[in-house]
Amino acid sequence: MKKKAIKMIHSKYIFKTLVLVLFCALKINAQEILTVDDAIKIALENNYEIKIASNNLLIDKANVSYGNAGMLPKATATIVDNNGIQKLSQTRADGTVNNMDNARSNSLNYGVGLDWTVFDGFKMFAKKEQLDELKKLGDAKLKLTIITKISDVNATYYDLVQQQQQLMALDSTIVISNQRLTLAKNRFTIGKASKLEVLNAQVDLNTDKVAFLRQKELYTNTKILLNQILAREAKIDFKVMDTILVDNKLVLAELSALAEKQNPQLETQIINKKISELQLKQIKAARYPTIKLNTAYNFSESHSSLGFTTQSSARGLNYGFRASLNVFDGLAQNRNEKIAKIQIENSKIAIEQQSLLLNSELTIAFQTYLTNLELIDLEEKNEAIAKQNLSITVDKFRIGTITTLEFRAAQLNYINAKVRYSNAQFQAKLSEIALKELAGNISF
Repeated sequence: MKKKAIKMIHSKYIFKTLVLVLFCALKINAQEILTVDDAIKIALENNYEIKIASNNLLIDKANVSYGNAGMLPKATATIVDNNGIQKLSQTRADGTVNNMDNARSNSLNYGVGLDWTVFDGFKMFAKKEQLDELKKLGDAKLKLTIITKISDVNATYYDLVQQQQQLMALDSTIVISNQRLTLAKNRFTIGKASKLEVLNAQVDLNTDKVAFLRQKELYTNTKILLNQILAREAKIDFKVMDTILVDNKLVLAELSALAEKQNPQLETQIINKKISELQLKQIKAARYPTIKLNTAYNFSESHSSLGFTTQSSARGLNYGFRASLNVFDGLAQNRNEKIAKIQIENSKIAIEQQSLLLNSELTIAFQTYLTNLELIDLEEKNEAIAKQNLSITVDKFRIGTITTLEFRAAQLNYINAKVRYSNAQFQAKLSEIALKELAGNISF
Protein backbone atom coordinates (compact mmCIF):
# COMPACT_ATOMS: atom_id res chain seq x y z
CA MET A 1 0.00 0.00 0.00
CA LYS A 2 2.86 2.28 0.89
CA LYS A 3 4.68 1.46 -2.33
CA LYS A 4 1.53 2.17 -4.28
CA ALA A 5 1.16 5.56 -2.60
CA ILE A 6 4.79 6.40 -3.28
CA LYS A 7 4.34 5.31 -6.89
CA MET A 8 1.26 7.54 -7.25
CA ILE A 9 3.13 10.52 -5.74
CA HIS A 10 6.06 9.85 -8.04
CA SER A 11 3.75 9.67 -11.05
CA LYS A 12 2.05 12.93 -10.11
CA TYR A 13 5.45 14.58 -9.71
CA ILE A 14 6.59 13.37 -13.11
CA PHE A 15 3.32 14.53 -14.66
CA LYS A 16 3.62 17.99 -13.11
CA THR A 17 7.23 18.21 -14.20
CA LEU A 18 6.34 17.26 -17.77
CA VAL A 19 3.53 19.81 -17.82
CA LEU A 20 5.89 22.50 -16.51
CA VAL A 21 8.57 21.63 -19.05
CA LEU A 22 6.00 21.61 -21.84
CA PHE A 23 4.64 24.98 -20.70
CA CYS A 24 8.13 26.49 -20.58
CA ALA A 25 8.99 25.05 -23.97
CA LEU A 26 5.82 26.48 -25.48
CA LYS A 27 6.50 29.83 -23.88
CA ILE A 28 10.08 29.90 -25.15
CA ASN A 29 8.97 28.91 -28.64
CA ALA A 30 6.30 31.59 -28.60
CA GLN A 31 8.89 34.18 -27.62
CA GLU A 32 11.27 33.07 -30.35
CA ILE A 33 8.83 33.34 -33.26
CA LEU A 34 9.45 36.44 -35.38
CA THR A 35 6.64 37.37 -37.75
CA VAL A 36 7.29 39.30 -40.95
CA ASP A 37 5.31 42.25 -39.58
CA ASP A 38 7.50 42.33 -36.48
CA ALA A 39 10.61 42.18 -38.65
CA ILE A 40 9.39 45.13 -40.75
CA LYS A 41 8.59 47.13 -37.63
CA ILE A 42 12.07 46.51 -36.21
CA ALA A 43 13.68 47.48 -39.54
CA LEU A 44 11.73 50.74 -39.71
CA GLU A 45 12.91 51.61 -36.20
CA ASN A 46 16.53 50.44 -36.40
CA ASN A 47 17.80 50.29 -39.99
CA TYR A 48 20.71 52.68 -40.48
CA GLU A 49 19.94 53.62 -44.07
CA ILE A 50 16.38 54.54 -43.11
CA LYS A 51 17.71 56.65 -40.22
CA ILE A 52 20.10 58.50 -42.55
CA ALA A 53 17.36 59.11 -45.12
CA SER A 54 15.06 60.37 -42.34
CA ASN A 55 17.75 62.80 -41.14
CA ASN A 56 18.32 64.01 -44.70
CA LEU A 57 14.59 64.71 -44.95
CA LEU A 58 14.78 66.73 -41.72
CA ILE A 59 17.55 68.80 -43.33
CA ASP A 60 15.38 69.40 -46.40
CA LYS A 61 12.48 70.47 -44.19
CA ALA A 62 14.71 72.86 -42.24
CA ASN A 63 15.83 74.46 -45.51
CA VAL A 64 12.25 75.33 -46.45
CA SER A 65 11.98 78.86 -45.08
CA TYR A 66 11.29 82.38 -46.35
CA GLY A 67 14.66 83.49 -45.07
CA ASN A 68 16.52 80.80 -47.01
CA ALA A 69 14.62 81.88 -50.12
CA GLY A 70 15.84 85.48 -49.65
CA MET A 71 12.44 87.03 -48.85
CA LEU A 72 13.28 88.45 -45.44
CA PRO A 73 15.45 91.47 -44.57
CA LYS A 74 18.89 91.12 -43.02
CA ALA A 75 19.88 93.14 -39.98
CA THR A 76 23.56 93.54 -39.14
CA ALA A 77 25.12 95.08 -36.05
CA THR A 78 28.66 96.44 -36.48
CA ILE A 79 31.28 98.00 -34.27
CA VAL A 80 34.67 99.32 -35.42
CA ASP A 81 37.30 100.69 -33.04
CA ASN A 82 40.55 102.11 -34.51
CA ASN A 83 43.43 103.43 -32.40
CA GLY A 84 46.79 104.94 -33.35
CA ILE A 85 50.02 106.28 -31.85
CA GLN A 86 52.08 108.41 -34.25
CA LYS A 87 54.78 111.02 -34.45
CA LEU A 88 53.06 114.00 -36.10
CA SER A 89 54.32 117.17 -37.75
CA GLN A 90 51.92 119.84 -39.04
CA THR A 91 52.69 123.05 -40.94
CA ARG A 92 49.80 125.45 -40.99
CA ALA A 93 48.96 128.06 -43.58
CA ASP A 94 50.44 130.81 -41.42
CA GLY A 95 53.77 129.01 -41.24
CA THR A 96 53.29 127.68 -37.74
CA VAL A 97 54.81 124.26 -37.28
CA ASN A 98 53.47 121.81 -34.68
CA ASN A 99 55.30 118.67 -33.74
CA MET A 100 54.14 115.94 -31.35
CA ASP A 101 55.58 112.61 -30.35
CA ASN A 102 53.29 109.72 -29.42
CA ALA A 103 50.22 111.53 -30.70
CA ARG A 104 47.23 109.39 -29.95
CA SER A 105 44.10 109.08 -32.08
CA ASN A 106 41.09 106.83 -31.94
CA SER A 107 37.74 106.45 -33.67
CA LEU A 108 34.74 104.39 -32.64
CA ASN A 109 31.85 103.55 -34.96
CA TYR A 110 28.91 101.27 -34.17
CA GLY A 111 25.35 100.85 -35.26
CA VAL A 112 22.69 98.60 -36.74
CA GLY A 113 21.96 98.34 -40.45
CA LEU A 114 19.04 96.79 -42.32
CA ASP A 115 19.14 95.53 -45.93
CA TRP A 116 16.10 94.17 -47.72
CA THR A 117 15.80 92.98 -51.29
CA VAL A 118 12.25 93.91 -52.21
CA PHE A 119 12.43 92.85 -55.87
CA ASP A 120 14.78 90.51 -57.69
CA GLY A 121 12.78 89.51 -60.74
CA PHE A 122 10.69 87.01 -58.72
CA LYS A 123 13.79 84.90 -58.10
CA MET A 124 13.01 84.58 -54.39
CA PHE A 125 9.56 83.10 -55.13
CA ALA A 126 11.04 80.53 -57.53
CA LYS A 127 13.67 79.72 -54.88
CA LYS A 128 10.95 79.13 -52.27
CA GLU A 129 9.10 76.75 -54.63
CA GLN A 130 12.37 74.97 -55.36
CA LEU A 131 12.98 74.42 -51.64
CA ASP A 132 9.48 72.92 -51.37
CA GLU A 133 10.25 70.59 -54.26
CA LEU A 134 13.56 69.58 -52.68
CA LYS A 135 11.64 68.60 -49.56
CA LYS A 136 9.33 66.48 -51.72
CA LEU A 137 12.43 64.94 -53.30
CA GLY A 138 13.70 64.05 -49.82
CA ASP A 139 10.31 62.49 -49.10
CA ALA A 140 10.53 60.39 -52.26
CA LYS A 141 14.08 59.28 -51.41
CA LEU A 142 13.01 58.27 -47.91
CA LYS A 143 10.05 56.37 -49.34
CA LEU A 144 12.36 54.59 -51.80
CA THR A 145 14.75 53.65 -49.00
CA ILE A 146 11.91 52.34 -46.84
CA ILE A 147 10.33 50.33 -49.66
CA THR A 148 13.71 48.87 -50.65
CA LYS A 149 14.47 47.84 -47.08
CA ILE A 150 11.02 46.36 -46.57
CA SER A 151 11.52 44.34 -49.75
CA ASP A 152 14.88 43.15 -48.42
CA VAL A 153 13.27 42.17 -45.11
CA ASN A 154 10.46 40.30 -46.87
CA ALA A 155 12.79 38.49 -49.26
CA THR A 156 15.23 37.47 -46.51
CA TYR A 157 12.42 36.48 -44.15
CA TYR A 158 10.70 34.20 -46.67
CA ASP A 159 14.08 32.82 -47.70
CA LEU A 160 14.39 31.73 -44.07
CA VAL A 161 10.91 30.18 -44.20
CA GLN A 162 11.91 28.24 -47.31
CA GLN A 163 15.16 27.09 -45.72
CA GLN A 164 13.30 26.07 -42.59
CA GLN A 165 10.95 23.97 -44.70
CA GLN A 166 13.94 22.37 -46.40
CA LEU A 167 15.49 21.62 -43.03
CA MET A 168 12.30 19.84 -42.02
CA ALA A 169 12.34 17.88 -45.28
CA LEU A 170 15.98 16.89 -44.79
CA ASP A 171 15.23 15.93 -41.20
CA SER A 172 12.41 13.67 -42.37
CA THR A 173 14.64 12.00 -44.93
CA ILE A 174 17.19 11.31 -42.17
CA VAL A 175 14.42 9.58 -40.22
CA ILE A 176 13.62 7.47 -43.28
CA SER A 177 17.30 6.68 -43.84
CA ASN A 178 17.59 5.61 -40.19
CA GLN A 179 14.63 3.27 -40.66
CA ARG A 180 16.24 1.91 -43.79
CA LEU A 181 19.52 1.31 -41.94
CA THR A 182 17.67 -0.45 -39.13
CA LEU A 183 15.84 -2.68 -41.60
CA ALA A 184 19.08 -3.45 -43.42
CA LYS A 185 20.78 -4.43 -40.16
CA ASN A 186 17.85 -6.65 -39.18
CA ARG A 187 17.83 -8.30 -42.61
CA PHE A 188 21.59 -8.82 -42.37
CA THR A 189 21.21 -10.35 -38.89
CA ILE A 190 18.72 -12.94 -40.07
CA GLY A 191 20.71 -13.61 -43.22
CA LYS A 192 18.34 -12.02 -45.77
CA ALA A 193 20.72 -9.22 -46.81
CA SER A 194 24.41 -8.77 -47.40
CA LYS A 195 26.80 -6.50 -45.54
CA LEU A 196 26.92 -4.33 -48.66
CA GLU A 197 23.26 -3.36 -48.16
CA VAL A 198 24.02 -2.21 -44.61
CA LEU A 199 27.04 -0.21 -45.77
CA ASN A 200 25.05 1.45 -48.57
CA ALA A 201 22.32 2.39 -46.09
CA GLN A 202 24.93 3.85 -43.75
CA VAL A 203 26.57 5.87 -46.55
CA ASP A 204 23.21 7.27 -47.68
CA LEU A 205 22.35 8.18 -44.08
CA ASN A 206 25.66 10.02 -43.71
CA THR A 207 25.06 11.80 -47.01
CA ASP A 208 21.67 12.97 -45.74
CA LYS A 209 23.25 14.20 -42.50
CA VAL A 210 25.85 16.18 -44.47
CA ALA A 211 23.10 17.80 -46.55
CA PHE A 212 21.23 18.63 -43.35
CA LEU A 213 24.30 20.24 -41.77
CA ARG A 214 24.97 22.29 -44.92
CA GLN A 215 21.38 23.47 -44.98
CA LYS A 216 21.52 24.27 -41.27
CA GLU A 217 24.65 26.36 -41.82
CA LEU A 218 22.94 28.31 -44.62
CA TYR A 219 19.87 28.80 -42.42
CA THR A 220 22.00 30.17 -39.55
CA ASN A 221 23.91 32.54 -41.85
CA THR A 222 20.66 33.86 -43.34
CA LYS A 223 19.43 34.56 -39.81
CA ILE A 224 22.54 36.64 -39.24
CA LEU A 225 21.87 38.49 -42.51
CA LEU A 226 18.30 39.29 -41.43
CA ASN A 227 19.56 40.53 -38.06
CA GLN A 228 21.98 42.77 -39.95
CA ILE A 229 19.14 44.25 -42.04
CA LEU A 230 17.17 44.76 -38.83
CA ALA A 231 20.25 46.49 -37.32
CA ARG A 232 20.37 44.32 -34.22
CA GLU A 233 22.82 41.87 -32.66
CA ALA A 234 23.88 39.09 -35.01
CA LYS A 235 23.61 36.49 -32.24
CA ILE A 236 19.92 37.10 -31.55
CA ASP A 237 18.15 33.81 -32.22
CA PHE A 238 14.58 33.50 -33.43
CA LYS A 239 12.20 31.34 -35.40
CA VAL A 240 10.13 32.27 -38.42
CA MET A 241 6.70 31.18 -39.51
CA ASP A 242 6.46 27.82 -41.26
CA THR A 243 4.27 28.80 -44.22
CA ILE A 244 4.55 31.10 -47.23
CA LEU A 245 1.30 32.76 -48.23
CA VAL A 246 1.34 34.16 -51.77
CA ASP A 247 -1.09 36.82 -52.95
CA ASN A 248 -2.42 35.24 -56.14
CA LYS A 249 -4.87 38.03 -57.03
CA LEU A 250 -2.53 40.68 -58.40
CA VAL A 251 -3.64 42.35 -61.67
CA LEU A 252 -1.12 43.93 -64.05
CA ALA A 253 -3.37 46.86 -65.06
CA GLU A 254 -3.92 47.83 -61.42
CA LEU A 255 -0.21 47.55 -60.64
CA SER A 256 0.69 49.73 -63.64
CA ALA A 257 -1.81 52.40 -62.57
CA LEU A 258 -0.38 52.42 -59.05
CA ALA A 259 3.18 52.57 -60.34
CA GLU A 260 2.43 55.65 -62.46
CA LYS A 261 1.14 57.41 -59.34
CA GLN A 262 3.42 56.30 -56.52
CA ASN A 263 6.56 54.58 -57.77
CA PRO A 264 9.26 56.54 -55.87
CA GLN A 265 11.84 56.36 -58.68
CA LEU A 266 9.39 57.78 -61.23
CA GLU A 267 8.25 60.32 -58.66
CA THR A 268 11.87 61.39 -58.17
CA GLN A 269 12.32 62.06 -61.90
CA ILE A 270 9.12 64.12 -62.02
CA ILE A 271 10.28 66.22 -59.06
CA ASN A 272 13.71 66.70 -60.68
CA LYS A 273 11.98 68.13 -63.76
CA LYS A 274 10.07 70.61 -61.61
CA ILE A 275 13.30 71.61 -59.86
CA SER A 276 14.96 72.22 -63.25
CA GLU A 277 12.05 74.42 -64.35
CA LEU A 278 12.31 76.48 -61.17
CA GLN A 279 16.05 76.78 -61.70
CA LEU A 280 15.36 78.32 -65.12
CA LYS A 281 12.98 80.83 -63.50
CA GLN A 282 15.73 81.89 -61.10
CA ILE A 283 18.18 82.36 -63.95
CA LYS A 284 15.69 84.41 -65.98
CA ALA A 285 15.15 86.68 -62.97
CA ALA A 286 18.57 88.23 -63.71
CA ARG A 287 16.98 90.01 -66.70
CA TYR A 288 14.95 92.15 -64.31
CA PRO A 289 16.27 94.94 -62.09
CA THR A 290 17.11 94.25 -58.46
CA ILE A 291 15.87 96.76 -55.90
CA LYS A 292 17.18 96.85 -52.35
CA LEU A 293 16.19 99.07 -49.44
CA ASN A 294 18.70 99.93 -46.75
CA THR A 295 18.64 101.82 -43.50
CA ALA A 296 20.97 102.12 -40.55
CA TYR A 297 21.36 103.90 -37.26
CA ASN A 298 25.02 104.67 -36.54
CA PHE A 299 27.06 106.31 -33.84
CA SER A 300 30.62 107.57 -34.40
CA GLU A 301 33.16 109.20 -32.13
CA SER A 302 36.76 110.25 -32.79
CA HIS A 303 39.62 111.77 -30.78
CA SER A 304 42.90 113.25 -32.02
CA SER A 305 45.79 114.70 -30.05
CA LEU A 306 46.70 117.14 -32.81
CA GLY A 307 44.65 118.96 -35.41
CA PHE A 308 41.98 121.55 -35.85
CA THR A 309 39.38 119.15 -34.38
CA THR A 310 40.48 117.12 -31.41
CA GLN A 311 37.12 115.48 -30.75
CA SER A 312 33.96 114.82 -32.76
CA SER A 313 30.87 112.64 -32.43
CA ALA A 314 27.81 111.94 -34.56
CA ARG A 315 24.75 109.75 -34.43
CA GLY A 316 21.73 109.42 -36.66
CA LEU A 317 19.64 107.51 -39.16
CA ASN A 318 20.67 106.73 -42.71
CA TYR A 319 18.30 105.32 -45.30
CA GLY A 320 18.02 104.85 -49.03
CA PHE A 321 17.68 102.34 -51.82
CA ARG A 322 19.78 100.78 -54.51
CA ALA A 323 18.68 99.53 -57.91
CA SER A 324 20.79 97.55 -60.36
CA LEU A 325 20.22 96.03 -63.78
CA ASN A 326 22.40 93.64 -65.67
CA VAL A 327 23.03 95.39 -68.99
CA PHE A 328 25.70 93.14 -70.47
CA ASP A 329 27.58 90.22 -68.91
CA GLY A 330 29.42 88.75 -71.85
CA LEU A 331 26.35 86.74 -72.97
CA ALA A 332 26.54 84.67 -69.74
CA GLN A 333 22.81 85.15 -69.20
CA ASN A 334 21.93 83.61 -72.58
CA ARG A 335 24.35 80.75 -71.97
CA ASN A 336 22.92 80.00 -68.51
CA GLU A 337 19.35 80.01 -69.81
CA LYS A 338 20.28 77.71 -72.67
CA ILE A 339 21.94 75.24 -70.28
CA ALA A 340 18.92 75.33 -67.95
CA LYS A 341 16.56 74.56 -70.84
CA ILE A 342 18.73 71.61 -71.86
CA GLN A 343 18.57 70.33 -68.27
CA ILE A 344 14.77 70.53 -68.41
CA GLU A 345 14.80 68.54 -71.65
CA ASN A 346 17.05 65.95 -70.01
CA SER A 347 14.58 65.73 -67.13
CA LYS A 348 11.75 65.02 -69.58
CA ILE A 349 13.82 62.30 -71.24
CA ALA A 350 14.63 60.79 -67.83
CA ILE A 351 10.91 60.63 -67.00
CA GLU A 352 10.12 58.88 -70.29
CA GLN A 353 13.04 56.49 -69.76
CA GLN A 354 12.00 55.67 -66.20
CA SER A 355 8.38 55.18 -67.24
CA LEU A 356 9.38 52.78 -70.04
CA LEU A 357 11.76 50.91 -67.73
CA LEU A 358 9.06 50.68 -65.06
CA ASN A 359 6.48 49.25 -67.49
CA SER A 360 9.02 46.74 -68.83
CA GLU A 361 10.02 45.59 -65.34
CA LEU A 362 6.36 45.28 -64.32
CA THR A 363 5.49 43.23 -67.39
CA ILE A 364 8.46 40.89 -66.96
CA ALA A 365 7.90 40.52 -63.21
CA PHE A 366 4.19 39.84 -63.71
CA GLN A 367 4.89 37.11 -66.28
CA THR A 368 7.34 35.51 -63.84
CA TYR A 369 4.70 35.83 -61.14
CA LEU A 370 2.11 33.97 -63.25
CA THR A 371 4.60 31.24 -64.09
CA ASN A 372 5.51 30.78 -60.43
CA LEU A 373 1.83 30.51 -59.47
CA GLU A 374 1.43 27.67 -61.97
CA LEU A 375 4.59 26.03 -60.65
CA ILE A 376 3.18 26.08 -57.12
CA ASP A 377 0.16 24.02 -58.20
CA LEU A 378 2.32 21.65 -60.23
CA GLU A 379 4.96 21.12 -57.53
CA GLU A 380 2.27 20.60 -54.88
CA LYS A 381 0.85 17.72 -56.95
CA ASN A 382 4.35 16.35 -57.54
CA GLU A 383 5.04 16.36 -53.81
CA ALA A 384 1.81 14.47 -53.08
CA ILE A 385 2.67 11.87 -55.75
CA ALA A 386 6.25 11.52 -54.50
CA LYS A 387 5.02 11.09 -50.93
CA GLN A 388 2.59 8.38 -51.97
CA ASN A 389 5.30 6.68 -54.03
CA LEU A 390 7.70 6.77 -51.07
CA SER A 391 5.08 5.26 -48.75
CA ILE A 392 4.53 2.36 -51.15
CA THR A 393 8.28 1.96 -51.62
CA VAL A 394 8.90 1.77 -47.86
CA ASP A 395 6.30 -0.97 -47.52
CA LYS A 396 7.80 -2.93 -50.39
CA PHE A 397 11.30 -2.49 -49.00
CA ARG A 398 10.22 -3.91 -45.65
CA ILE A 399 9.05 -7.09 -47.30
CA GLY A 400 12.09 -7.16 -49.57
CA THR A 401 10.37 -6.85 -52.98
CA ILE A 402 12.46 -3.90 -54.22
CA THR A 403 16.16 -3.09 -54.29
CA THR A 404 17.96 -0.49 -52.19
CA LEU A 405 18.58 1.58 -55.32
CA GLU A 406 14.84 1.79 -56.00
CA PHE A 407 14.25 2.74 -52.36
CA ARG A 408 16.90 5.46 -52.51
CA ALA A 409 15.51 6.81 -55.78
CA ALA A 410 12.01 7.08 -54.28
CA GLN A 411 13.45 8.75 -51.20
CA LEU A 412 15.40 11.30 -53.23
CA ASN A 413 12.40 11.96 -55.46
CA TYR A 414 10.35 12.78 -52.39
CA ILE A 415 12.91 15.13 -50.83
CA ASN A 416 13.52 16.85 -54.18
CA ALA A 417 9.78 17.27 -54.69
CA LYS A 418 9.43 18.90 -51.27
CA VAL A 419 12.36 21.21 -51.97
CA ARG A 420 10.98 22.18 -55.39
CA TYR A 421 7.54 22.88 -53.91
CA SER A 422 9.05 25.05 -51.20
CA ASN A 423 11.22 26.85 -53.75
CA ALA A 424 8.22 27.44 -56.04
CA GLN A 425 6.38 29.12 -53.17
CA PHE A 426 9.43 31.22 -52.35
CA GLN A 427 9.96 32.31 -55.96
CA ALA A 428 6.29 33.24 -56.27
CA LYS A 429 6.58 35.29 -53.09
CA LEU A 430 9.66 37.05 -54.47
CA SER A 431 7.68 37.88 -57.62
CA GLU A 432 4.85 39.27 -55.51
CA ILE A 433 7.29 41.39 -53.48
CA ALA A 434 8.97 42.70 -56.65
CA LEU A 435 5.63 43.68 -58.22
CA LYS A 436 4.46 45.51 -55.11
CA GLU A 437 7.81 47.25 -54.79
CA LEU A 438 7.61 48.49 -58.39
CA ALA A 439 4.04 49.66 -57.81
CA GLY A 440 5.12 51.47 -54.63
CA ASN A 441 2.40 49.52 -52.88
CA ILE A 442 4.34 47.31 -50.51
CA SER A 443 2.79 47.48 -47.05
CA PHE A 444 4.61 48.94 -44.04
